[in-house]
Amino acid sequence: MPADTSIPPVSPGLGALRPAPAGLPPVDVAPPVVAESNDPFTTLRVIHLLARVERGRPLRLADIAERLNATYLDWIFPPAVVADVAVALQANWMADYRNTSGIVLEDGAYGPTIAIEDSSRVDPWIVRQAEREHAACRDRLAAFSRLDRADGEG
Repeated sequence: MPADTSIPPVSPGLGALRPAPAGLPPVDVAPPVVAESNDPFTTLRVIHLLARVERGRPLRLADIAERLNATYLDWIFPPAVVADVAVALQANWMADYRNTSGIVLEDGAYGPTIAIEDSSRVDPWIVRQAEREHAACRDRLAAFSRLDRADGEG
């Protein structure tokens, strides 16, 4: 800057932003996520798929994990995590209906399987399971939004 040009004083806030330079790439990319057990975001995605799979026949957990990995390209769903969600669903079913016929987990000839009962009570039940996980996701996001810093220090 020339010597006779004054520098504007510093003030709080950014003010108006300039238009983005031509060719600036968007920032809508997200980092990859490795699905974890007991994570509501993971559980919601698994339940969402299980709500739509064929009923009344055993399905390999590995096939469910593969479909999740193909659907959510920025996530990795290990079969063990899918199994953890399936076990939790089975426990919830047993607590709600006092039987084991609704969610059946077995070791099949090609690996662990899940079979979901083909009855009218499954859809409303699995929707409630998904709603509970969705609420847990919202709670986790709300808690995150209250943090002053990304490292959790306030």
